[in-house]
Amino acid sequence: MAVKVAQEWLNACSGCEISIVDMGERLLDVLSLVEFVHSPVLMDHKYFGQLGDGRHIDIPEAVVGLISGGLRNTEHVEVAEEMRKKCQVIVALGSCATHGGIPALANSYENEEILGRYYSTETTDRPKAVPNDGVPALLDKCYSLDEKIKVDVYLPGCPPHPDQVFAALSALVTGSPLELPTKSVCDLCPTKREGKGQVKQLRRFLEAPQHNGPDEPLDKMRCILEQGMLCMGSVTRGGCGGDQLTPRCISARVPCRGCYGPVKEGSNQRFDMLNALASNGIDIASLPESVSMLRFSGAHGLLRHVRKS
Repeated sequence: MAVKVAQEWLNACSGCEISIVDMGERLLDVLSLVEFVHSPVLMDHKYFGQLGDGRHIDIPEAVVGLISGGLRNTEHVEVAEEMRKKCQVIVALGSCATHGGIPALANSYENEEILGRYYSTETTDRPKAVPNDGVPALLDKCYSLDEKIKVDVYLPGCPPHPDQVFAALSALVTGSPLELPTKSVCDLCPTKREGKGQVKQLRRFLEAPQHNGPDEPLDKMRCILEQGMLCMGSVTRGGCGGDQLTPRCISARVPCRGCYGPVKEGSNQRFDMLNALASNGIDIASLPESVSMLRFSGAHGLLRHVRKS
């Protein structure tokens, strides 16, 4: 009997759903073992019945519930709670669901500031009211899934690698153990390191790291951080390279931006990175800003609005 799966996307961009499709032919193996009973990206299944005559959100019961995206408005919370109620196992799919993702950068601002900037500019008049007819109310900030509902499995990444999505679905369907990478990007990075004290200041990533072309083996290229560019690999969970292990950004000869979130659950990537830079003798005052160190993990209260006195 096929295992029933429900899938939802909330405050997200659909990149995680594309990762599901990017499993390629392996998706056929998964589809032979599962039955999608609810998935807005794949099928037409309405919250309030196909005729819209229902009074409450109704999602069919399922064994596995995949949820991408964080929680930004009241509808997101209602859908997440219904998924938790109807699914035996909830999988937080992608960094928006696990850590808030890029949308959580908005937590640095109050809703009034965001709406004011969206609906009015220097050349337009401020509207009398923000449109709200039929629009779910905003929450006070962007939340990760586990701040509102219980999460059983975390698959971070922006988006998660298709290899890990396949491994997770296969494990959940067959009942086999799921093992995900626990090392940092740095631990999996093959680039050449010369040691501490080589760089005193960091510069913006406006030019490619020095290397001898895309065909040069990565173990011949010098560590990007030691080239003076901010690379978040030391404080970011590895796994973005999938079964090949080599981090995807590093394979493209660009610095790690931290999309898989902190290595240890509950850690603060911004604090850990600043500490790592200082311990390596790098002047953190040379950084133009540090908020972007939480560009993928600003939920859980790590990014918050600071009132100006």
